[in-house]
Parts: sequence; structure tokens; C-alpha cells
Amino acid sequence: MAQTAVSLRGVERRFGDVTALDGIDLDVASGEFFALLGPSGSGKTTCLRVVAGFERPTAGSVRIFGEDVGRVPPYRRAVNTVFQDYALFPHMSVAENVAYPLMLRKVARRDRRARAEEMLALVRLAGYGDRRPTQLSGGQRQRVALARALICRPKVLLLDEPLGALDLKLRETMQEELKILQKDLGITFVFVTHDQGEALSMADRVAVFDKGRLQQVGAPEELYRRPASRFVADFVGSSNVLPPALTERLAGRRAFASLRPESLRIAAAGDDSERLAGRLVARSFLGATVRLAVVVGETRLHAVVPAGTAVPAEGETVALAFDAAALHLMEDEA
Repeated sequence: MAQTAVSLRGVERRFGDVTALDGIDLDVASGEFFALLGPSGSGKTTCLRVVAGFERPTAGSVRIFGEDVGRVPPYRRAVNTVFQDYALFPHMSVAENVAYPLMLRKVARRDRRARAEEMLALVRLAGYGDRRPTQLSGGQRQRVALARALICRPKVLLLDEPLGALDLKLRETMQEELKILQKDLGITFVFVTHDQGEALSMADRVAVFDKGRLQQVGAPEELYRRPASRFVADFVGSSNVLPPALTERLAGRRAFASLRPESLRIAAAGDDSERLAGRLVARSFLGATVRLAVVVGETRLHAVVPAGTAVPAEGETVALAFDAAALHLMEDEA
């Protein structure tokens, strides 16, 4: 079993009457790419700051590789943080920015430069050491921030929405590069994001936060296929949350259920799968797929079907089919 890199037990963080973290129990394994996912104000960034030492928990304990760090200042913890704004010094060269943590530790200038060049090569910026941050693109500045965070060889790298300022195409490229870098280095990454696609595509496991509490922790596929609650079903990807009355008609049990749009298809003749009939109220062409909005009783459902599928006109009745295994009953009380 992998060693535990970060362990939180009963962690609370209150700001006056506001509870930002409410009894968080969480373990992150050594060498794991772990994502903290949730909407704004959910507690994910506060959780990261507690691990980093920038916030002290009101209650509970934090351990990093077994060490209780409750009274350990940020600069003495075996972690480092990459922030969304990168926090680069504009008056310093790229190499000086990367080597800055070593300067604080009184490492000799020659050794600092050699280590900085090594880190820049690691993030595919060899030869950029003499440039200024203002001469770099957003993606390059992000890599400089990564190199600086890695130069002191932390056991855990904390990343606070580091891709949030990048455009879509560059963000997707950096997602791939971060994942590759983490595997190559073998160190623990704890990554905060509000972007579900980012979390699902990059992380080994994901912790979903809402209102200061952990809603579910699991592998991306588990969260997507088997959400524990309506919140997780709605927030992680796109899902149809079926009301208890409709679920009871389909599955014989009164409970909320999740049914992903891609699990629904236009029913074909002879298809003996589960069926839902409703009125097609909208359809949107998305390139490779078409998104359908269908009203079944008082419930609006969405289906995603391949482009080119024969679809009735808006306003007409449409029959949707799905496999029984695609219907996931959730823990919320009906």
C-alpha cells in the first residue's frame, strides 16, 4: 500500500460565523495526482491553504508524510505551492525567478544557476533563463512558476488553479504536460480546480467539495458513473437527475437517480431496452454530436446522440431508450 502523503482528520476552519471547512477527513497517497474540486466558496482552496500552512485549522490535525504540521510554518513544510497568478518577479530574469528559493537558502550563485537551468529544461524551457517574465507567453510563465516550485524538491506540490488564466487550447495542452510531468517526477500533486473536465482528465482521484464539506472522494470514472448525491451528479459532468416518482416507475424504488445524457439514444424498432417518451423541445448541433432537450412529464431530460441520427422535429414526440445499468440510484433521501 502506498504511503500516505497528506492526511487530514476532523479539520475545521472558521472565519467568524462562516465555516469554510467542516470536519474534513482526507488521505492523499504518495505519488498520487489528487484534485480538490468544487464551486467557488466550497472550501477547496481553504483546504489547500491549510495543507500549505497559510491557514491554521480551527480544529483537527494535518499530517504530511506522518509529521503533524499544525505548528510548522509554511516554509518548513515539505510542500510548495503554484498560484494562479504565478507571482513571478518582473524585474528578475526567468532563471533568477526559478532560483529565488535557493537564494533564500543561501545556496551559492553558481549552484543556483545550474539548478535553475536543470529545472527549466525539465519544464521544456531550456535556453529561456535570461529572458524576463514579460517576454513569455502565459503557458511559459506557468512553466516558470512550476520550475520555481520544484527547485527545492518538495515532497508535495500544491497547485491552486494554475491553469485558470490560460485560454482553452493552451489549458488543454498544459493539462497533458502537467500529468506527464507528475508521472515523470513521481511526487504528489494536490490540484485545486473548479473545472470538472480538468479534474476528470488529470487526477487519479478527486475530492468533491460543497459548502465546506466533502461530498464524495473517488476515481474520476467512479464519480462520473456512480455519483453519491444529486450535487455530485450535477457538478461532475452533465447528468439528468431523475425525481423519485420517475425513478420508481423505471426501477421500482423511490429515490433520486442519475442518468447521463450519452446513455440515452433514440429508440429503434425492436429495441427492448428501458424507454422514456416525451416531447422534443430543443436540439443543438455540437459538431460530432447533437444535444436534445426532451420533456418527460414535468422533467426535462437531455440526450446526446451522434450527429446524423434521425431526430424528430421540435415539438414532436420522441422515444428515448437506455440500458437499465445506466440508471444509477443515489443516496439522497427521496
